[in-house]
Amino acid sequence: MFEPTIPFGEPELLRASAFQRYLHEPGGPRAHGVMVETAVRQPGLSPSLLADLSRFERAGQASEALEVLAACVRHAQQVVIHLQMGDMVVPLTVFALERLVHCPISLDALLKQRPTELRVLHVEPAVLRPPGDEESALVGEEAHYHPLRPVLWEFALRGSRRSLLPEIAGPVAYRIAPGLELGDLRVTGALLAAIQRLQGDSVSFRELTDWPGLDAERAARLLNALYLQSGLIMSRTHPAASESWFGALGR
Repeated sequence: MFEPTIPFGEPELLRASAFQRYLHEPGGPRAHGVMVETAVRQPGLSPSLLADLSRFERAGQASEALEVLAACVRHAQQVVIHLQMGDMVVPLTVFALERLVHCPISLDALLKQRPTELRVLHVEPAVLRPPGDEESALVGEEAHYHPLRPVLWEFALRGSRRSLLPEIAGPVAYRIAPGLELGDLRVTGALLAAIQRLQGDSVSFRELTDWPGLDAERAARLLNALYLQSGLIMSRTHPAASESWFGALGR
């Protein structure tokens, strides 16, 4: 694992070894070896989100942070995702409806790490509340709340997932929704050129991989990122949809 670089003045984080002991101790959240079990064990999570999270867990393979973030946004849930960053654990609280996250370290510190190595350890209902909530005692420090958009964007472009999310895979033609704003996101080079073309053209995944500066992985990352910004229009009846690569879209 890489060594984390936590800037001076950032709060101390729990060590991953201590958090793992807590998770797997008798009666602990993962005493049975799974990230989430049932609505009884996690009463604050909806059955639909639980089903999604359970689907992501596979034998010998940790859930990807992007999959978990996408599920939390799709089901509009307030959750805390415990991410292992080096030998420390960062609790990232997601407020899907408010489009905010709470992070006890700066987003710069989190996103300067390699998202490919951020491992999801556990997901549970959020205790913190968003700014302005009537339960003011549960609202964190204002400086620790940030827009959700850049987090989704960076995890999609630089995280461990190299293929399309299942929700947007298959025989589909893609284009960008009118009015999509990307002003606060990091968009340069071939990605910017592709976004500009997608504003007018509906294309298949295969066509997209042939555009300058793109290949199957970069095209999938871009489409995932646009989808999580609610900026993707998909058509399964457009003529271009028949040109998709089925085999290239899975994990």
